[in-house]
Amino acid sequence: MQIGELARTTSTKVETIRFYEKIGLLPEPGRTAGNYRDYGAAHLARLSFIRRARDLGFTLDQVRALLSLSDDRSRSCSAVDSVARAHLAQIDQKIADLRALRRELDELIGQCSQGAISECRIIEALGPPSYAGH
Repeated sequence: MQIGELARTTSTKVETIRFYEKIGLLPEPGRTAGNYRDYGAAHLARLSFIRRARDLGFTLDQVRALLSLSDDRSRSCSAVDSVARAHLAQIDQKIADLRALRRELDELIGQCSQGAISECRIIEALGPPSYAGH
């Protein structure tokens, strides 16, 4: 199949497919007599794997590690578990950070007196810090 069909089949932009080829996540395909890229079932399977991993939030480096592990079917699954657990820990940290951010923003909104902008706590909090004595 040509790149447009691969893009449609996997809901991936053509530019993204080319990027994945450039960074080595997706092997470059052969070329047709007309010099078009010619993708096969292996490209489709690998790109689908990459897309699903990216949808789950894995970084490109983590995807590269998972692909490397996937290519060696004789290895223990513990290495895959390790990558997944590290990613889960990152997700948990992001959730904790977002909860803290939510609490802070909720507190700022709660301090809103619906008065003039000059007295707005949200605008004040977003502005530069005040330096005493300057």
